[in-house]
Amino acid sequence: MSMKRIYKTVAVATADAGAGFTVLLDSRPVGSPGQRPIILPGRVLADAIAAEWDGQGETIDVYSMPMMGFAATVIDRVAPQRDYVVGEVAGYGGSDLLCYLADDPPVLTARQETAWSPLRGWAEATFGARLLPTVGVMPVAQSPDSLAALRRTVEAVNDWELAALHTLTAITGSLVLGLAVLHDRLDAEAAYTVSEIDEAYQVERWGTDREAEQRRRIRRAEVAEAAKFVELLRAG
Repeated sequence: MSMKRIYKTVAVATADAGAGFTVLLDSRPVGSPGQRPIILPGRVLADAIAAEWDGQGETIDVYSMPMMGFAATVIDRVAPQRDYVVGEVAGYGGSDLLCYLADDPPVLTARQETAWSPLRGWAEATFGARLLPTVGVMPVAQSPDSLAALRRTVEAVNDWELAALHTLTAITGSLVLGLAVLHDRLDAEAAYTVSEIDEAYQVERWGTDREAEQRRRIRRAEVAEAAKFVELLRAG
């Protein structure tokens, strides 16, 4: 999606209420696609979003502005329906990727368990959520206590980081991996790699094609962008 650039200057200013920052295009505050004001919680994130706007050429490519995209998602989608988003993210705990090991071949199963078992252990030690693994695709029922612990963990995340957690969880198929990035247990590249063990094995065995490679590049970039958004949020 692109549109013509009609602004000349980009700046960052303190919000009118004195709490947070706004990005100004020709002295006019940037709003969300839903026509809501965007008040950013920190100057570092505001500067990053301002740089995205300032870096546009004669036409604006919204897909080249991931930090702006996350901010708009917080304002238009997360904040107005927070309970729904919390439920959607927490729901991944009941079918977390890290609990579903391949039943064949043994080498793939071993690779997955070597990478995934320590992360399940970390989730239990950190959040009190013991997740049971299984081999194959038949569902495994997780304990209500573990699922409740994961939901409480998600509920404790603020709206801004919840937007990033939603992306991390949805792309990797794992709430544990999303939380691992949020809690600095894994960086973005490691989390993506751990989520793609099956795909990497299939590439080793059968090779790949251009479309599959493009999909992987997009997913990797989206995971990295979500982690970057959290980093900027926490930088102040």
